[in-house]
Amino acid sequence: MNLPNYLTVARIVIVPLLVVVLLTPVADQWFGISGYALAIIIFLIASLTDILDGHLARRRNQVSNLGKLLDPIADKLLVSAALIVLVEKHLAPAWSVVIILGREFIITGLRSVAAADGIVIQAQTSGKIKMWAQCVAIVALLVAGANGNPPVSNFGWSLPTFRFWEVAEVQTAFSNLASFALTTNDWKVFGYLVGRGGLWVAVLTAIWSMWDYFRYFISENSRKREAN
Repeated sequence: MNLPNYLTVARIVIVPLLVVVLLTPVADQWFGISGYALAIIIFLIASLTDILDGHLARRRNQVSNLGKLLDPIADKLLVSAALIVLVEKHLAPAWSVVIILGREFIITGLRSVAAADGIVIQAQTSGKIKMWAQCVAIVALLVAGANGNPPVSNFGWSLPTFRFWEVAEVQTAFSNLASFALTTNDWKVFGYLVGRGGLWVAVLTAIWSMWDYFRYFISENSRKREAN
């Protein structure tokens, strides 16, 4: 254990706190602020530890196999908890969360198989892009749900991201933007749109990164066999 790994463990410990804040009135009762606002602060702090632990590990030459295994687990727990709560709050579509989390289960299984063969699979660039897309989507959707309800009514389409401009709240928000008369709900509408767009990026990069991980594993496995 070293400082970067302690930060990673701290990120894991934060996950239950994030869920409690979003699903219970503890934030209002104890701190007098919205649960969504406190959840955004907690999520941003946890995301910053993700940046900090990697930076410290490289700067202090403390990169370890334990850290390589714990870091993606901490990320998965944090993002999975947030996305599942957003589905319950009707702020994220279940189908996109199923794809994202399904990918996480597959990659976790792949890491286990790779570890049994003595291969440690590090985070790939595509996986990092997916992680940042998820973070942007989660924060934006938390902003959108600050009043406790989605700021946009049911789009009425099987793929709601398409033709969003036909929704009354979106038309109103863009109209107010053009006249420089944005309301609080308009900002939530834009947050909702950014969040849904971020989820699309996360879904696409989830599929892309899954291919990257499998390709890396196959390449490393072949290299080990040739070396033996």
